[in-house]
Amino acid sequence: MNLNQIHNVYFIGIGGIGMSALARYFKTLGKNVSGYDKTPTTLTDELIESGIDIHFEDSINLIPKDYYIENTLVVITPAVPKTHSEWNYFLERDFKIKKRAEVLGIITKDTFCFAVAGTHGKTTTSSILGHILYESGADVTSFLGGIVENYNSNLIGNGKTVTVVEADEFDRSFLHLHPNIACITSMDADHLDIYGDSASIEASFVEFADKIEDKSKLFIAKDLPLEGVIVSTDNSVRVSNPDRVQFTAVNIRIENSQYVFDVETPSETIQNIKFGLPGKHNLTNALMALAMAKTYGTSNEAIISALASFKGIKRRFSYQIKTDNLVYIDDYAHHPTEINAVHQAVSELYSNEKVLAIFQPHLFSRTRDFIDDFAKSLSAFDEVILLDIYPARELPIEDVNSAWLLGKMTNANKKLVLKENLISTILKSDAKVIVTIGAGDIGELVKPIKEALNEKA
Repeated sequence: MNLNQIHNVYFIGIGGIGMSALARYFKTLGKNVSGYDKTPTTLTDELIESGIDIHFEDSINLIPKDYYIENTLVVITPAVPKTHSEWNYFLERDFKIKKRAEVLGIITKDTFCFAVAGTHGKTTTSSILGHILYESGADVTSFLGGIVENYNSNLIGNGKTVTVVEADEFDRSFLHLHPNIACITSMDADHLDIYGDSASIEASFVEFADKIEDKSKLFIAKDLPLEGVIVSTDNSVRVSNPDRVQFTAVNIRIENSQYVFDVETPSETIQNIKFGLPGKHNLTNALMALAMAKTYGTSNEAIISALASFKGIKRRFSYQIKTDNLVYIDDYAHHPTEINAVHQAVSELYSNEKVLAIFQPHLFSRTRDFIDDFAKSLSAFDEVILLDIYPARELPIEDVNSAWLLGKMTNANKKLVLKENLISTILKSDAKVIVTIGAGDIGELVKPIKEALNEKA
């Protein structure tokens, strides 16, 4: 498909974080962009403000008439049900219909592509990398799965020759990409509703890794069963794997609430790098981005400057309130490993403070598949409020609910709360540190929670 011949791009599910980045991209190219989504959000509000027409009712009568022509590309997300009338309208008339991942595949085929894969860390790593490349002057466009604070967008740049993309393992989407340099941050079991078991998801990552023929251009976290360059914050790994470890963070310390560290590379040691995102997982993400940018040829000075100026991503350990008496943090974590990372970061920064975690489980199948791991991760917090499961694309599964998860948790202070009672319950807590966690519509509650806490203060 030649995207130059496409005049109109219609998105079914335009409000998704990945879909909206593509919508913004095509808008910058001068295409006519429109779309449907199920519900209005802050993100759809921003797209509408940028001039993109969006409606929230599944009705073919609401599709702009200008889009009833051959040179219209229809982009869909897997979250949309096959019974969707607008989707079927385009199917029946043989329009060009592509999944988001397929469109990214078309775009990356004709560019120098950085692909960031992994069940955790994709958004942060790709955002840091996109920021480094953009700040260094590279002709780059970065398609991201989060809103980067520096740009207030999930699209960085409008370059034509270099792309940074998140290589999403869901539905094996990353196999559509054409990466030149790639990294794999993790391969934990997830999306078992798609893969069935952990062996199948590992096999898919191996297939993705095989897209990089030159393994010096594939960067992997330690302990992954793959051939590539190991990137690690653990110097003992360099000692045990001297031929494979080429980028290691050493001399790690915390100064003025930020990490300061050195990096041993294949050719030199880069000293006194500063990075403000808390948590060892974020330090690893920064190191992955550094390794990829350095291999591409980005200067040390540009990398150091960009890492120091990176402000983070909304809903990734995002500070909403930070005072001497109260801290409120919001995070997108929706897998036990990610919740553990949030707890590690909070514990490192606020070791002597009581922490309240509010968690909204995401997907019935994920809750079922990792119920014991979720219970263990959440039990590490001093106090926990659970919300009902956010279904996203799924129908309910019998006996899979938040009450089941609550019963497995060992916290002395835990409760299940309806969304309409959440704020009043939070205000009764004496916790100094509050964290909202989850990938569902809990993100829409962050602003009212923040306002209520500020009013109480």
